[in-house]
Amino acid sequence: MKQNFKKFSKSFKVAAVLALSLVIATHAFGEEKKVYKWKFQSHFTSSSPAYTDSVKAMIEDVKEATDGRLIIEPFPAGSLVPGKEVYNAVARGMVQMGGGVGGYYQNRVPLLALTAGLPYSFMNVDEALYFHDQLGFEKMLQKACEKDGILYNTDNIYGTEPVFKKPIRTLADLQGTKVRSYGGLAKFLGSLGATAIFLPGSEIYPALSTGVVEGAHWGAAQGATNMGFYEVAKYHMKPTLTISGQTCFLTNKKALEKLPADIQKAFIGAVSTFHARRAIQYAIKEDIALAKAVKDKGVEVVWVEPEEQKKFAKIGMQFWEEEAARCPECKVAVDKMKNFLVEIGHLDK
Repeated sequence: MKQNFKKFSKSFKVAAVLALSLVIATHAFGEEKKVYKWKFQSHFTSSSPAYTDSVKAMIEDVKEATDGRLIIEPFPAGSLVPGKEVYNAVARGMVQMGGGVGGYYQNRVPLLALTAGLPYSFMNVDEALYFHDQLGFEKMLQKACEKDGILYNTDNIYGTEPVFKKPIRTLADLQGTKVRSYGGLAKFLGSLGATAIFLPGSEIYPALSTGVVEGAHWGAAQGATNMGFYEVAKYHMKPTLTISGQTCFLTNKKALEKLPADIQKAFIGAVSTFHARRAIQYAIKEDIALAKAVKDKGVEVVWVEPEEQKKFAKIGMQFWEEEAARCPECKVAVDKMKNFLVEIGHLDK
């Protein structure tokens, strides 16, 4: 009996020592970190390159920045809510994050209309990035969305360049040309003398191939390549019609504030800097896609003649004033943009 008790006592002591060692190790190396899980409703379909290059890439950045403590599950377009309802879904906390197009929500936040870009303003991505990050436009967008409990972050900044079945070098070349377009750019192209027609994505290629339209834009070279436009339209128009930062990430601020402070900080750092890296990546991929189209598809890059560009820009400036009149914040942003364009020589005083 005594012998059995001694064995038990010895075993208990060993177990106690092991338990104490585990407690000490836990305190020394930190307790197992809690993992938080969010849902992200995208407006991109799962087949869209942007679903991988923007949504999934941003989610991976957040995972890495938070050391795997914040896991975000993406849902492609329409899985949980329609694309135009993403803003409301995030504001109400139905999902913690979402991705959309700023212009979809301009009736609720007028300043978001400017994210679609203003025609013939910025001529390259660097200028638009500087405007967003150094001249405060990004902060203006965030402040405008704060009232709805949303943290707004730009996803990507990119140019829109149409392709045509004939070369467009002058304003006269564009007169009467039927172009698939939408939104503010459709209005701009109409003012240039084109006939702007809206068609859903699935109908653009057939319309181009049969001559229903003679030109179209879907982003720029990457979009034209993915949509097959270069098979039937061999003229790529430059300079860019507009540089836009309209795709965005929306975060429910209450959900963010429930996270530990260090995760909040890591999340904000990852999401707020994503658009700069993404814009550079996108611009390089544009160059590659266009070079490949020229080499493999016989595409010709056609520049609007310099004197004609001035005519395009003069008409474009009328739209700047219309957008500035949307709201007081819109006027501040447009005035800030015009001052910047004067400084870099794109606009006369």
